[in-house]
Amino acid sequence: MAAGRGTRFGEMTKNIPKPMLEINGKKLLEHNILKLPSEIDEIIIIVGYLKEKIMDFFGREYNGKKITYVVQEELLGSGHALHLCKNILKNKFLVLMGDDMYSEKDMRDCLKHDFCIGLKKIEENFNGGKIILDKRGNLKEILEGEHEAGNNFLNIGLYVLNYNFFKYDLVKIKGKNEYGLPQTLVKVAQDYPVITKETDFWIQINYQKDLEKARKIMK
Repeated sequence: MAAGRGTRFGEMTKNIPKPMLEINGKKLLEHNILKLPSEIDEIIIIVGYLKEKIMDFFGREYNGKKITYVVQEELLGSGHALHLCKNILKNKFLVLMGDDMYSEKDMRDCLKHDFCIGLKKIEENFNGGKIILDKRGNLKEILEGEHEAGNNFLNIGLYVLNYNFFKYDLVKIKGKNEYGLPQTLVKVAQDYPVITKETDFWIQINYQKDLEKARKIMK
C-alpha cells in the first residue's frame, strides 16, 4: 500500500510520496520489494499521491516480479484500498504497508497460514491498533487509539489474507470517513481463525526521526 503522502513529513513529501523516501540508498518501498519471499510471484502497488514517481521508478517489472498498479483516487482507508484490487487478487496474498519496514523471515512465517496478522509486543504507552487475542491466541478484536503501558500487542500492518476476505462488507473506522482492513479482518475472524504472529523485525516510519533510526539499524 503506497497511496499516501505522509503529511507528518512536511516539506520532505511535497514533491515525493512517503514510500519513496530513502534509507541508505534505497526507497522505503524498494526495501520491502527486495525482501519479498520467492513465493510472491506478482506485486500490486496501490498508488495515489504523486503516483508517477512510483510508477516511473519501478516500471512494470522489478527484481524479476511483475508489477500491476491500482490507483486509489480518494484516501478512504486500507480496506477500501484492498477492495480496489478485488478483481486482480487470487487465492492467498500478502499485504504490506509500503512505508514501513519488515523482514523476509516474518513475511515467510506469516505465509504459512491462510489468514495471519503480524504483531509486536509492546510494554510502553502507544497509539495504534491494540490486538486482543482469543483463548487460542488468534485475533479477536483490534482497539484503535491511545493505550497505556502494559503487556500489549500492536498491529504492524503485515497481513496474509485469502479471497474469502472479499466476502465481507468493509467496516468503517469510527470517527473517520475511512474503511479499515484490520477492522474488517476482525469480522472475518468470527468465521475463520486469524493466526497472530509475533514478529522479529519492524520499523514504523511516522516521523523524520524514524528515518534516522532506520538508517542506523539498516547499516
